[in-house]
Amino acid sequence: MKIQFNRLNHIQICIPTGEETKGREFYCGILGLKEIEKPERMKINGGFWVEVADIQIHIGTEDIKGVSKRHPAFEVDDLDKVKEYLYQQGIKYVEQQSVNNFKRFSFFDYWNNRIELMQKID
Repeated sequence: MKIQFNRLNHIQICIPTGEETKGREFYCGILGLKEIEKPERMKINGGFWVEVADIQIHIGTEDIKGVSKRHPAFEVDDLDKVKEYLYQQGIKYVEQQSVNNFKRFSFFDYWNNRIELMQKID
């Protein structure tokens, strides 16, 4: 059997328990993402959800230990301008080698969640 994947629905990342206000500052404030309503029965778990294009990022809460390779990667326009903006906001980032005709870099939220941004090289 071959599984037919249709599209990415959501990505789950985590921030420390009780830091939703700071999380909203980063994701909704600095990154300008739109917060979307969580189902009522899931609100008890803490965290919040945001939307990037037509993909959801579920920002959960838990005790975070260590560094992980987990990350979402998003294609963007004007990669260099985005990098400059993040730099001006004091957000740390890491340059990465181009791969498969994409230039790219990763940046990190306040809790070391890695987010990769990519732009197609013509």
